[in-house]
Amino acid sequence: MRASAFVYPWDVVGDPDAARRIADLGVQQVTLASAYHSTRALTPRHPGHRIVTARHAAVLYPPDAERWQGRELRPYEQSWVPGDDPYGEAAAALADAGLEVHAWVVLAHNTRLGEEHPRTSVRNAYGDRYPWAPCIARPEVRAYLVDLAAEAAVRPGTRGTELESCGWYGLAHLHAHDKIGGVPLGGAGQYLMSLCFCESCAAGYAELGADAEELRQAVVRALGPVWTGETTADGGDRAGEWAEVEKLLGADHAAVFATWRNRVASSLRGEAVAAVRSAAEADFRVLLHADPAPHRLGANVGVHPADVLAQADGVVLPCTGGEAARSAVLLPFVPHQTERTVLAANFTVVAGMGGSPATLAQDAAHAVELGADELRLYHAGLASDQDLAAVRTALAELG
Repeated sequence: MRASAFVYPWDVVGDPDAARRIADLGVQQVTLASAYHSTRALTPRHPGHRIVTARHAAVLYPPDAERWQGRELRPYEQSWVPGDDPYGEAAAALADAGLEVHAWVVLAHNTRLGEEHPRTSVRNAYGDRYPWAPCIARPEVRAYLVDLAAEAAVRPGTRGTELESCGWYGLAHLHAHDKIGGVPLGGAGQYLMSLCFCESCAAGYAELGADAEELRQAVVRALGPVWTGETTADGGDRAGEWAEVEKLLGADHAAVFATWRNRVASSLRGEAVAAVRSAAEADFRVLLHADPAPHRLGANVGVHPADVLAQADGVVLPCTGGEAARSAVLLPFVPHQTERTVLAANFTVVAGMGGSPATLAQDAAHAVELGADELRLYHAGLASDQDLAAVRTALAELG
């Protein structure tokens, strides 16, 4: 079974043994970050460092000056990995080790962009802006994201791409010293707190015959019981979350938001995939990180399975957890799968981050029974030696 490990360029650059070590896991592919958000990452085997701090979202290659000349929104360059093109250097080393390289591109998740250009961010019903979450309904944001997708995906020596956050982002964010857990929001509360009321979204609601101010007030009213603790638990499942949204907001208002946001997200995905394919050679695979519930937000953006599989070559799906969790995320895509589409089951294999590398063979076999035909392993650079040993054993068992 084809398996790919996620990797950062800083895991490979400066470590002459990294590429061979990754290849020896038994994977055929690496998904290498070319455009990534801010992070602080452990590098437990690197001979030159143990911690890398990526201070802001950036591209890990030299951006095309001509493409971005005169544009207000443009990718930020990095300074924490030595060299002019750390992505290119890492990709070459990994290819020399016999691995196929695909680009890992994070799109609508960029705090520095929102801090320097506040109007581009999602604005909630209370007027708060989320600088980490660009509003994908804004024309300037869409133009930036589509061009970034094409540039960051189609790098020399790269055979495909996986687009993360190619859709709506929202309230949830791994923020430094986060203090928003005092009131349990549940999936419904997260969604309501992520609805956008910027000028572009207000115009979109008007196109659907709805008044933006009326909608905003409806969201504020719907959130009232959340703040007082009067809401019922949504169960953490996708159907329960949406049922709670409709209960709190009203079915008609919920339908307006769903129609607008699904339309915008689908359009962005279509434009981004088309731009990548236009820039790439034939047989360049384009996959999207996704979730089968359209109202969900974040790295694995909510989609309609039939829609996204008609646009891209496949999806990467979060499959860490028990059998019920895998069934919930994989089965909605199976009826829409064709011979050309890929359902890649993504497993966290870092035990310290909630993964279960010791049960990877069993969990992956279950995903295959459900319809998965490839594996993704998060993350070869972050995992301990013990975790990686378990991955090698599991992939050898799977064959």
